[in-house]
Amino acid sequence: MANPWFETVAEAQRRAERRLPKSVYGALIAGSEAGITLRDNVSAFGELGFAPHLIGQTAERDLSTTVMGQRISLPVIISPVGAQAIHPDGEVAVARAAAARDTLVGLSSFAGKPVEEVVAANPRTLLQIYWSGDKDQLLQRMERARAAGVVGLIITLDWSFSHGRDWGSPAIPERVDLKALIQYGPQAITHPRWLARFVRSGRIPDLTVPNMGVPGQPAPTFFEAYGEWMQTAPPTWDDIRWLVGQWSGPVMLKGIVRVDDAKRAIDTGATALSVSNHGGNNLDSTPASIRALPAVAEAVGDQIEVLLDGGVRRGSDVVKALALGARAVMIGRAYLWGLASAGQPGVENVLDILSGGIDSALRGLGRGSVRELTPDDVVIPPEFCRRLGKDRISLP
Repeated sequence: MANPWFETVAEAQRRAERRLPKSVYGALIAGSEAGITLRDNVSAFGELGFAPHLIGQTAERDLSTTVMGQRISLPVIISPVGAQAIHPDGEVAVARAAAARDTLVGLSSFAGKPVEEVVAANPRTLLQIYWSGDKDQLLQRMERARAAGVVGLIITLDWSFSHGRDWGSPAIPERVDLKALIQYGPQAITHPRWLARFVRSGRIPDLTVPNMGVPGQPAPTFFEAYGEWMQTAPPTWDDIRWLVGQWSGPVMLKGIVRVDDAKRAIDTGATALSVSNHGGNNLDSTPASIRALPAVAEAVGDQIEVLLDGGVRRGSDVVKALALGARAVMIGRAYLWGLASAGQPGVENVLDILSGGIDSALRGLGRGSVRELTPDDVVIPPEFCRRLGKDRISLP
């Protein structure tokens, strides 16, 4: 039997590609249009260097921090990703892994597991919601989250309808019915380990999204919920302010890349913002998140917590983001590859890889805590950073 442990996120990705049917793996890779943003999210980290100290390294390092009122053992939290039908336990396995490593888990509204099950697996769950449907529907989803014990909300704003991918979009069925089983059966048969997991669990891959449904009614499919989102008029800043006020608890706005939007985020009363471009699944040619981070962090100071989401593959990436102003990072594809490779232990493996890399980088930089990191620890090439948006805005 092959060693289930892997030493890098890159190896987790290779194993996920071998294990998953082509269409399922294609959905994980995703990225819009030419994939310019998708690639830049990752490659931009390689342009940043470190300025290590030879003497003054500390014997012990503290990786802990606080995000949205929750103290976590490492500055990495799970970003919400929908439809995790790559493993029978899906989001529940991810939540358990995050709990085992003492960190927060973000649960997508488009998840395949209900919020109640995920909170039971990890009481420190953040529910991600989209501005989809009318206000009564939004309130119903928030009340359900509150009743389940969710500790905070993530309002995702960095998602727009993208038109195709140069390498082809994965074919995903509306429902897993007899027609779909016949159509996709050959892919599953050629990936027996993936298929065997579902057979042993007694379940088939589920493409319904229970957290977008109405209590007491059948859960909508992913594409039914997606259709509702597309038919909903995009929110205004007043709408976001209303949504934040209705929750009356910690809220993160996800998808900020401009300094003027970051300042408006403060005005909504949000607790945190995430510098994010939806992992390259949004408007292609948007700069890498790490390029936009320094300007956003500088613009808001300590008025709102700043996180980074996009392209993190190593512990050293995390340290670079923290040095440039992030309090923590969010990971998406990295943990999904771990989930595909080995279920809950695979996600824990990914978090351990990042934790070990953070610790090693801190030692080399002579820092005893992630909270001591500054831009002086990073070598920033000329023209690396992108300052998007106006520095001054007129708030209503």
